[in-house]
Amino acid sequence: MSSPANAPSKSSVTTPERSLNQRLDALQRANEVRSKRAALKRDLKSGRQSIDRLLESPPEWLETAKVMDMLLAVPKYGRVRAGKILAQCRISASKTIGGLTPRQRAELVQALRQPRG
Repeated sequence: MSSPANAPSKSSVTTPERSLNQRLDALQRANEVRSKRAALKRDLKSGRQSIDRLLESPPEWLETAKVMDMLLAVPKYGRVRAGKILAQCRISASKTIGGLTPRQRAELVQALRQPRG
């Protein structure tokens, strides 16, 4: 049995210090990603973009977005309908687009392409 003295302490694990320029660059990249996602959500809502095509080949900046958040941007997809589709495809609501397995991605695209009845 290992004792707490042998376990690594939280204080021994530190993140590397970043320079002001590195922090500003990271902040700028994060703001660009947020702006692109906001524009994408507007395009999804207006019908200018298709969620199924985006899921098939997402741009790199979309890989860290939650699947549920993108589904909620699509007209007529609320929490209940989006949740049902994700459950049907065995996908967690917290799953990111980049974290989808090929099976999950294919099932989700197929489910989204089926006519709603």
